[in-house]
Amino acid sequence: MTVLEYKQDTPSAPKQPSAISLNNVLYATDFSATSESAFPYATAICRRFDSTMHLAHVLSDTNVLLMTGGVDYVSVGTMYKDARSEAREKIQQLTTRLGKIPYQTYLLPGQVWTNLSGIVRERNIDLIVLGTHGRSGFGKLLLGSVAEDILRHAPCPVLTVGPRVCGRARLPDFCTNGGELAPVELDLRHILCATNVTPVSPEVASIAIALATEFEAQLTLMHVIEKYTNPQDRPALIETGAERLQAAVPSDATLTHAPETVVEVGSPPECIVKVAWERAADLIVLGAHPANLTTHLPWTTVHDVVAHAPCPVLTVRAKRGDL
Repeated sequence: MTVLEYKQDTPSAPKQPSAISLNNVLYATDFSATSESAFPYATAICRRFDSTMHLAHVLSDTNVLLMTGGVDYVSVGTMYKDARSEAREKIQQLTTRLGKIPYQTYLLPGQVWTNLSGIVRERNIDLIVLGTHGRSGFGKLLLGSVAEDILRHAPCPVLTVGPRVCGRARLPDFCTNGGELAPVELDLRHILCATNVTPVSPEVASIAIALATEFEAQLTLMHVIEKYTNPQDRPALIETGAERLQAAVPSDATLTHAPETVVEVGSPPECIVKVAWERAADLIVLGAHPANLTTHLPWTTVHDVVAHAPCPVLTVRAKRGDL
């Protein structure tokens, strides 16, 4: 395992206490343009929350083949040697763009999630950030089997930046200036917390509320009714859903804006994406249960939302006790 460490101790102005704590952020990259699109979010988060960035690349067999071409090499050993050398150079290029953000880097061989899970556990990772293609298949690493593996098994929230992110929600790439980080900042004005199960998981709701508090953002709590047997029950289901969403916000919550509740009937991914577009959401928060349990939103729904959302998606795994 190759681990490079960097710490910069510089005095900083005191900040107001944050509503949410993110001490360690893991940015997972395969060096593709898709992964690159998530890098500004990882850096902006680290700056906002004074986090340490853990920048990781795993030399999986698929990654090595993609980086080297896999056709002009005599031996697997040579392929890995060249891939490691190229990966080190690309990691170095990324770290020069971190400015004063403290960081650690990891260059590891083997299975992606097996290695990342070790970092998550050993470094007490609070958030994973990655870019996604929004499709599956060989060579389409994120969101394919790798990203789905991360989303299903990560014990911490996962922020995915999909291919449709646009407008205010899309952070621009920044250029280096003497090694200093350009002023790319998070500006979350509208957060959409969506579920097809009510009441909303306490853990999912608490994270959405904490983020809305931190950024003084408008919070929309959304429930999607996918199926109902009797059309006459629709008004009552909508009213009950709205009441349960409102109950998810504690009376002592210090939100700047009164939370909005939305109940939609139809396809969950289509409804969630539609409301995100209509509200110009800067972030979608989705709840999911552990991999071996029923999810708040089926993985096909999570996948479809990530693939089509106009903003990043934060997937939060609810605890077993929230079932």
